[in-house]
Amino acid sequence: MIEPTRFTGSNFAYQHLPFDRCLDDMARLGRERLELWGIAPQLHVPELSDAGARAVRRRAGSRGLTVACLTPEQVMYPVNLASPDTGLRARSVAMFRRAAELCAELGAELLLLTPGRGFEDEPASYAWRRSADAIGEITAYAGTLGVTCVLEALQRVESNLVNDSRALAAMIGEIGAPNLGAVLDTVAMAVAGESVDDYFDALGDRVRHVHLVDGRPAGHLAWGDGELPLDGYLEALDRRGYRGLMTFELFGDGTYAMDPRPAVERCLDACRVQA
Repeated sequence: MIEPTRFTGSNFAYQHLPFDRCLDDMARLGRERLELWGIAPQLHVPELSDAGARAVRRRAGSRGLTVACLTPEQVMYPVNLASPDTGLRARSVAMFRRAAELCAELGAELLLLTPGRGFEDEPASYAWRRSADAIGEITAYAGTLGVTCVLEALQRVESNLVNDSRALAAMIGEIGAPNLGAVLDTVAMAVAGESVDDYFDALGDRVRHVHLVDGRPAGHLAWGDGELPLDGYLEALDRRGYRGLMTFELFGDGTYAMDPRPAVERCLDACRVQA
């Protein structure tokens, strides 16, 4: 059975509203844990101080909320762990090292990473090596702070390195860090033509976090706005013994950002019906 408390609150889709509005909504919706999107102006990782992170933790705590996962913005911004540009890659690694420090200040046990991408006209093995080295450095540093990293496969339009569960398992296995797990994102999974069982067959208990989101099959949509089988996903996650958290990563439709709470409510309602 999927307990309702395992669905996190988040500030995905709240980028055009005050952060306290998000915290208030998540508390009123009965959420207990948060996945925080590290995006300006709310939580811009390069500019958020330790004191600022502790203030965020207190603001969440005053509403009965704790931070479970920090997900820095890393696809739209010039952050690329596999970049062939040495300076850009070094700054990207530094950003994630800083994010690990902020996780410690926020009390978040998880830091979400993505693999980056190489040039389309270079051998994929070159970019793979750069990505693996960068992720290895970040996870090693995060481990000294008591933070676990989780790596997410991306759609092919987002990355040319890790697009499915097999590649994700290969990357995690090659890095070999005890504090590196996997994210199962239902949209990336569906776009790759995979299933929940495929992920658990490839990764087993290394699946440490889930982005539970609807799509057609792409898009980060509220449940009911896409075509993906929520009931099948929840049944498979339960059957495979997944006991971690799940986040509705909503930003695929601009209308959500105008009034995000109803979309989050629809997701929660859909999951309650399936449970």
